[in-house]
Amino acid sequence: MTTTIFNKTIMKGRRRELRKKQTPQEKRLWDFVRGRQLGGAKFRRQYSVGGFVLDFYCPELRLAVEIDGPIHCFRKRYDRYRQSAIEGMRIGFLRFTNTEIECDFGLVTEKIKSEAERLRSTRNT
Repeated sequence: MTTTIFNKTIMKGRRRELRKKQTPQEKRLWDFVRGRQLGGAKFRRQYSVGGFVLDFYCPELRLAVEIDGPIHCFRKRYDRYRQSAIEGMRIGFLRFTNTEIECDFGLVTEKIKSEAERLRSTRNT
């Protein structure tokens, strides 16, 4: 019997709840990455990996994208632990703040595109 670390059934309710309570910044980024608009890469929102729910995840590229709101100011240690655990699963990780999404959306999208291209090119070599 194999154990999956992706989208565990036990976390389904939490993922659904987070999708319903999407922040304006998450909505804006979701509108950018959804529907294979980013070079054909399919992103999923509120996707669980291990015991963590990621804001956005592209299984094909093994790339997580997280948006940090104000609550993250109080949980920096946990966020570092969480990111380290996810990267330990050989998943790339990009983190942006709400302010970056609001004030420099073009730079955020360029960073995501660049990382997606980098991951795609290393996969093909």
